[in-house]
Amino acid sequence: MALEIERRFLVGGTGWREHILWRQHLCQGYLQASADGVTVRVRLEDGRTEAAQGERAWLTLKATVTAVTRAEFEYAIPVADARQLLGLAAASLSKERYGLDLPGGDWVLDVFEGENSPLVVAEVELEREDQVLALPAWCHREITGLGALSNAALARRPWSCWSEADRQALLADGLCNDSDIS
Repeated sequence: MALEIERRFLVGGTGWREHILWRQHLCQGYLQASADGVTVRVRLEDGRTEAAQGERAWLTLKATVTAVTRAEFEYAIPVADARQLLGLAAASLSKERYGLDLPGGDWVLDVFEGENSPLVVAEVELEREDQVLALPAWCHREITGLGALSNAALARRPWSCWSEADRQALLADGLCNDSDIS
């Protein structure tokens, strides 16, 4: 078991593009997602990263420990099995993922497709929960721990299904700055 310490942010603008190291297409299906933060996910990756060529697939179980930390059990599975499991998933989503060259942790940025377009979310994996993080200007509202914007929730209730009032309520907090997150 690994512990994943991660913070997430809504993204505005295109300033992140100058930091791209790699990109890949992801299809994710949720076989189980409970209210207490336990998810079982199947992921199919197209393998267009510097480290990987060809398709790869994973079966992952995640469980909430704190708002920032999750227990993660991840296993490589055959691509054919992943395709079958995606067909059984109660909800799914697709996105283009970009690895970014930024200080402070392992940064990725997800550009959601389909019913979750035009949502863009940056994630950074940290070494410690209390790690101080300097945010790029294009990182807007922090959404760490906000269940409605978890990938599992977006698979079940996509961004396009949100009412304008719900979207505006989420975005009303404005930009995050260092005092908001330290």
